[in-house]
Formats: sequence, C-alpha cells, structure tokens
Amino acid sequence: MMNPKKLFLTGAIGSLMLASGAAAAKTIQFSGYTWEVRAAGSGGPGPNQWDPNNVRVDDNGWLHLRLTHTNGQWQCAEVYTQERLGLGCYQFRLAGRVDQLDKNVVFGLFNYPTDDVGPDGTHEIDIEFSKWGNPAAASGNYTVWPAKTNLRQRSETFAFTLDGEASTHRFTWSATNIFFQSRRGHVDDNRTPFASWLYQPAKPSAHIAQKPMPVHLNLWCFQGHAPSDGQPVELVIRDFKFTPL
Repeated sequence: MMNPKKLFLTGAIGSLMLASGAAAAKTIQFSGYTWEVRAAGSGGPGPNQWDPNNVRVDDNGWLHLRLTHTNGQWQCAEVYTQERLGLGCYQFRLAGRVDQLDKNVVFGLFNYPTDDVGPDGTHEIDIEFSKWGNPAAASGNYTVWPAKTNLRQRSETFAFTLDGEASTHRFTWSATNIFFQSRRGHVDDNRTPFASWLYQPAKPSAHIAQKPMPVHLNLWCFQGHAPSDGQPVELVIRDFKFTPL
C-alpha cells in the first residue's frame, strides 16, 4: 500500500536542496567526507525553518543533528555530501532512540538526485524514521523512488523497539536491486537484525537509480508541525561508511 506521507513528500523533499543566500556554504568534516550544511532560511520539506547552528561534530567525530525551538520557531537541520556516491553499501551507525520519536518528527538518511540526475520524485533511496503525524503508525520506513518519471515509488514500513540507543542501518544499492537492513547495536556484520527488505523490480533500469548522488541526513518537522510533546530533539550519527560495489 502506498505510504500516504509520500503524496506530501513529492515536491517537498525536492526543495530541501534549495539554500537561501549568496554567502559561501558552511561545511563540516564527518566520516572522511566533506558535508554541506543547509543554510538558514525556510523551505521544504515541511515547509520548515533551517538553522546551520543545529549541526555540529563533537570531539569524538560524531555528527549531531538537532531540532530546536528558537525565537518562537522550530528550527531543523540538514547536511549532504559534496561528493556523489554510486552503487555500493551505505551504512549509518546511530545513537538515539529513533523508535521513540514524536509523531511529528522525521529523521532521514538518504540519497537524493541533483538536477542533472533527475527531478524530485525520482531516484531517491530512503531510510526514514517517522510516524508522519499518526501516533499509531510504525516508525521505520524504507523507500525507493523510480529512476523514470510517472512510475510509482515503493515502500516498506516496519514497527520496532530498540533496547538501547545504538542501532545500525544500511542499504546496498546495486544496478538490479536494493537491500535494506536494520540492526541492533553498532555492528558491521549481519548480527542482531530487526528489519530488512529486498527491492528487486522486474525492470530495474526504470525503477532503480543508476547514477551517483549526494548523501543527505536531515531532522525536521512533518508538514511543519511542531513536536506534539513540545520537546527538542538531538540525534547522533556516530559514523557513516560507504563501500563501493
């Protein structure tokens, strides 16, 4: 069944790459890559307000993304790699209870196409944690957007409960399929699984991206709604690892 929030996200996630202002973009170093930090201003998804001060790398080299309430507004965070990465395994080791996010909070780990790769609503490969405004919804989401326009995206949603703050999530993107995995703890192997999904369409060149794209990490409010519990959020990506095929 098509995830209803994706109807909203078509067009919304696409605008996440539009940063306001002519000043040079702020960058950070994290896990061996240079990441652009989204500039201050308003825009999708949401729409939301974005604050580069909600991004930092600590002394351990871990990346922190925050959702904060400042000057009467909720401020979100986003970063993306300067480098485009292609077919391979994308692994994210997290510290934070992504199973307990407020119903209006979204945390995304994904590839997103630049304009020369394709328009919004195509190519994207997502791991997202959100209930999309519904407190009864499952909070784990894997999604693949097609390489060609006018085709339907495919999603797999899963409920889960962590037994601590540590979790590992990855997708392996090949020319013919995409394999998603989620694991308890910080692991580099296939121990402690709690979710997985193999997407293997009959016509992969139409349904799976074939061109390199930047990697995005973001923390934001669904449809711009404030967290229903009124609490700020901070999540940590301890490391990101890309292994090319």
